[in-house]
Amino acid sequence: MMKRVFLKALATVALGSSFATVALAADITGAGASFPYPIYAKWAEGYKAATGTGLNYQSIGSSGGVRQIRAKTVAFGATDSPLSGDELGKDGLVQFPAIIGGTVPVLNIDGFKPGELRVTGPVLAEMFLGTISKWNDPKFVALNPGKALPDQAITVVHRADGSGTTFNWTDYLATVSKDFADKVGKGNAVKWPAATSVGGKGNEGVAANVGRIKGAIGYVEYAYAKKNKLNYMQVQNQAGKYITPDDDAFAAAAAGVDWFSVPGMGVSMVNAKGDKSWPISTASFILMYKDPADKAQSAEVLKFFDWSFKNGKKMAADLDYVPLPDTLTNEIRSKVWSQIAK
Repeated sequence: MMKRVFLKALATVALGSSFATVALAADITGAGASFPYPIYAKWAEGYKAATGTGLNYQSIGSSGGVRQIRAKTVAFGATDSPLSGDELGKDGLVQFPAIIGGTVPVLNIDGFKPGELRVTGPVLAEMFLGTISKWNDPKFVALNPGKALPDQAITVVHRADGSGTTFNWTDYLATVSKDFADKVGKGNAVKWPAATSVGGKGNEGVAANVGRIKGAIGYVEYAYAKKNKLNYMQVQNQAGKYITPDDDAFAAAAAGVDWFSVPGMGVSMVNAKGDKSWPISTASFILMYKDPADKAQSAEVLKFFDWSFKNGKKMAADLDYVPLPDTLTNEIRSKVWSQIAK
């Protein structure tokens, strides 16, 4: 069941293209990924109450967040598709994870409860390639014996904007399916080959289209599946276990991550090892300038995330995100934030 705190958070802050309604003062500006939007909205609510400082965050997709920070129109950008060390160096940026969550396959067919149907990565890839085009395809039926699957066409719902959620999704599908890797690949925006497909802007748009179109399949951050009461599937992980998405499964995927093994901490968590790991987990990242033009605004951003890391763990867990452990946030403060000029 959807948790009461989640309902309260979304009653206060509607999931939309931005939450200017939360922070009319717009004391801090940020833009980017829609994946972490629900928790940033909740943190912003708590931070405003505690400090009086507001946050204006535009949920415009990861590619938009990168464009905005490069254009220097916001104090921080947010992306689920981390920049490479070379890109960060060229732009004079630092990057750090802020929250961990999971992308889930959502569907709209009648007669099944959330998590009742199962899918493997390769079969999921075939659905998004369009080579499996009906819900009663023998390959999907074989994974769900005894289920009365309909003779109904599959409509693929994907992101219409440049998206870190798409990057996470395609990173996973390309990892588990050579055919998908060869024909589509991974990226913030890809060409979807399925004959019947529909685009949606943001996690919000994909969720809305899946809820509207009978026979649809799509991908959204888990909080959006819950908020929109969408059906979702269990996915088989690398250990061969069928896993239901939740914060424990996302945390299991993150457990073995060596964050500083790559420049900018941009580690992929897809298809992670472990019996309990959700195979399509990811971090969402923050981008800031080492030498910001507005140092006061940059300092306010760090205060916001410092407060959120210390006080926002329960808020994150209540929304089924995974907060970063204290050991990691302390390393972020000492190794990453220390590079930002005050």
